[in-house]
Amino acid sequence: MIYTVTFNPALDYNVRLDTLNPGKINRVTFEQVLGGGKGINVSIVLGNLGHKSTAMGFLAGFTGKEIIRQLRTFNADEDFVQLDEGFSRINVKVKADIETEINGQGPKISDAKRDELFAKLSKLGAGDTLVISGSVPNTLPDDMYERTLEPLQGKGIRVVVDAEKGLLLKILKFNPWLIKPNNHELGDMFGVTLKTDEEIITYAKKLQEKGAQNVLISMAGDGAILLTAEGKSYKSAAPKGTLVNSIGAGDSMVAGFIAGYEESNGDYEKAFKMGVATGSASAFSENLATRPEVEALLKTI
Repeated sequence: MIYTVTFNPALDYNVRLDTLNPGKINRVTFEQVLGGGKGINVSIVLGNLGHKSTAMGFLAGFTGKEIIRQLRTFNADEDFVQLDEGFSRINVKVKADIETEINGQGPKISDAKRDELFAKLSKLGAGDTLVISGSVPNTLPDDMYERTLEPLQGKGIRVVVDAEKGLLLKILKFNPWLIKPNNHELGDMFGVTLKTDEEIITYAKKLQEKGAQNVLISMAGDGAILLTAEGKSYKSAAPKGTLVNSIGAGDSMVAGFIAGYEESNGDYEKAFKMGVATGSASAFSENLATRPEVEALLKTI
């Protein structure tokens, strides 16, 4: 079974307008409300690709109920810890002549509720895949990723982590099955600017030396690179298309990789191509990638 964890889920209010004029009334030309948070995006795309997953994390209030409703429409199960106070955050994503994001803070999470999530995760076992991604709200400890993964060591769980550098570097000691930094994040981890594929591969190998098994590096319009635990590397250019919305493209790549791995019985090259196609399909769409969109792009890779 595939599980995703989002510590700070959200409803994303996505709007589009020609020009953003601060201090004035702005009229949008397009709007939509989508359940958001990196793990939730992964669950939604997995559902679109025909793979069942269970979304986990913390939810509260009317926004939490809407997130659950949306997940169910995308063929995803949910097993969230329900909080007693507040509401899951609302993030405003403005796409105009410049892109602007206003992200909510999220509800307070008590120690008892945190331990409730740990108890749910303790039931995972051999053969399960666990995706942990996104930020940690300020009401949880800074080492939440480490506290989550340490008790799961040695249980045969494939752990996937997609997080910013501070969180990611601290969990490499747990030998995650897959991590997915982008090329800028990878350079930032080592205080360098990466300009060539060779440099990206060199520093991705350093993450493997620190404990990561497979490293998937997304590079936006330049495609992606995969370094496998078997010592192989793969490179793919990005499929051609018009960028519509980059939000969720990285999460879609993760979902596509997992789906491709499952469907190919562990073929990393096929998983990689599926990941690239899925990430691009989301970038080229108003919504997250669907199976027909992914299959059309796969033919071009």
